[in-house]
Amino acid sequence: MNHKSAEVLGMKQIMNVLPQTGQVTWMGIRTQRKSPLTTLSEVAVSIEDGLAGDHYGRQGGNRQVTLIQAEHLEAVAGFLGRAQPIDPMLARRNIVVRGINLLAFANRQFTIGEVVLEMTGICHPCTRFEQTLGPGAYNAMRGHGGITAKVITGGTIRLGDLVALHIESPTT
Repeated sequence: MNHKSAEVLGMKQIMNVLPQTGQVTWMGIRTQRKSPLTTLSEVAVSIEDGLAGDHYGRQGGNRQVTLIQAEHLEAVAGFLGRAQPIDPMLARRNIVVRGINLLAFANRQFTIGEVVLEMTGICHPCTRFEQTLGPGAYNAMRGHGGITAKVITGGTIRLGDLVALHIESPTT
């Protein structure tokens, strides 16, 4: 799309243009609050339970799934003066994706493999980051903590699954 054609499009149309796709690079769940995460290669997802085995999987909850961008883990590491990205286990999010801006899903539905999720909000950092990542981690994570989502359509999410804006098929 050239610059001139973008001028003709309205904001709603522009918000629907997201040709990028991301990819799941890491997944984990916590069975209890404050417990360490268990790394997964695939996870069953349902409207009733969110991510199978995760303590946040309550029906209708707006925080059934938490996601963060791998690029943000790299940025936070840079803010903290570290050469290596932050370990996803320490970020305490369920799913790490690479290659797509998660904030582009604001008030939108998106797919991860066969699963449809809906972004419900920003996942703000908690004070535990000061303990797990060290002094300044809370402020380093601000604006880089990822998003929260609820499950719209269940299925299975696997490492390597594509992440994309959900485009509904027209009804016939």
